[in-house]
Amino acid sequence: QVQLVESGGGLVQAGGSLRLSCAASGSLLSMNVMAWYRQAPGKQRELVALITSASITNYADSVKGRFTISRDNTKITVYLQMNNLKPEDTAVYYCNADLTSWGTRRSYWGQGTQVTVSS
Repeated sequence: QVQLVESGGGLVQAGGSLRLSCAASGSLLSMNVMAWYRQAPGKQRELVALITSASITNYADSVKGRFTISRDNTKITVYLQMNNLKPEDTAVYYCNADLTSWGTRRSYWGQGTQVTVSS
């Protein structure tokens, strides 16, 4: 059974930094596209950043230059380094992983981790 476990959220002042991690566990796993989404209260879930199996990255305009997504294929883990955080970055952050396990490819979601940025 594949599981995604997120960590690294918390409360930080504006201008601060946080690093989110999302680790996948299961049998014979390989990572394809990995991504981070976020959902603020009363808003739709939005894509923050993604990274392909070739480590090509893409970012939402609102986080370009401040956030960095990376991956460790040996640990089946994706990271989101968030710098110069702003109050508008406050949201629940979700990891999304396109994984192949035992030859079956599908998308998985993490449980979400809260990020709160105070002004």
